[in-house]
Amino acid sequence: MNDELGNSLGEHHAATQLATFLEQYPRALVLTGAGLSTASGIPDYRDRDGVRRGRVPIQGPEFRRDPAIQRRYWARSMVGWRMMSGAAPNAGHRALAALGADNRIGSILTQNVDGLHTQAGSRDVLELHGNIHHVTCLGCGANFTRAALQVQLEADNPGLRQVLAQPLPDGDAEIDPDAVTEFTAPACVHCGGMLMPDVVFFGDNVPAARTAAALARMEAADALLVVGSSLMVYSGFRFCRLAEAAGKPIAALNLGRTRADDMLTLKIEASAERVLPIVADIAVGWTAMPSTRSS
Repeated sequence: MNDELGNSLGEHHAATQLATFLEQYPRALVLTGAGLSTASGIPDYRDRDGVRRGRVPIQGPEFRRDPAIQRRYWARSMVGWRMMSGAAPNAGHRALAALGADNRIGSILTQNVDGLHTQAGSRDVLELHGNIHHVTCLGCGANFTRAALQVQLEADNPGLRQVLAQPLPDGDAEIDPDAVTEFTAPACVHCGGMLMPDVVFFGDNVPAARTAAALARMEAADALLVVGSSLMVYSGFRFCRLAEAAGKPIAALNLGRTRADDMLTLKIEASAERVLPIVADIAVGWTAMPSTRSS
């Protein structure tokens, strides 16, 4: 048996196991992480051992306090936006949308800020850490689209328009520190206030209302499915603890270890982009021919 055939059979077996799990628990809350979006060209935060790659992320309190950090963030974001804005949902996102439309899963709770679940057609999505496509003024509360802000950034900083750089997971990029020195950070066109992406920075808390909504979804679910997350960040891992405490089974589809490995009912180490479409196909087949369901 060649490697390609072996991988294909392994993926189909894994998909059958996961389809069976979802058949048993059709209201499963799906918690997704950065690993789901790597096939869309957005880099992951961590390696397969759950160790964070690259530099220490900007902390929210530091961003709001230090104009130099604001300039650094927006300069990197201006360059990295080309990658983020061009990212499209991959087969994994589309498969979850199909499973949701067929009532094979419950809500989607995502740690990602890329907006790809909604672009793929999923309807019941809660973005735990916000959405990078939106920007808020901390002065007057005005809201802007990130695409519109890009026009302002490029007009004010023409020297960075053609800069090519290595994209990073946060939607920004690694650029020469000297390029940041003369960078003009954006300001609110209404009040001149500080602009901040509508995302939860490290060091900040998820808004209370959003946390309450997420907890309500976990309470209503009959199981938890983790897709593409190592769960090293507590805001995601807490849902595994809640599920375990409530006696709800937990499955994970993730390349590499997770913080919740000892809590899992089912662990599949495979590509979400490859396995989830097979899961969706199997579920559709079971809907059409109930007598063929696998045990």
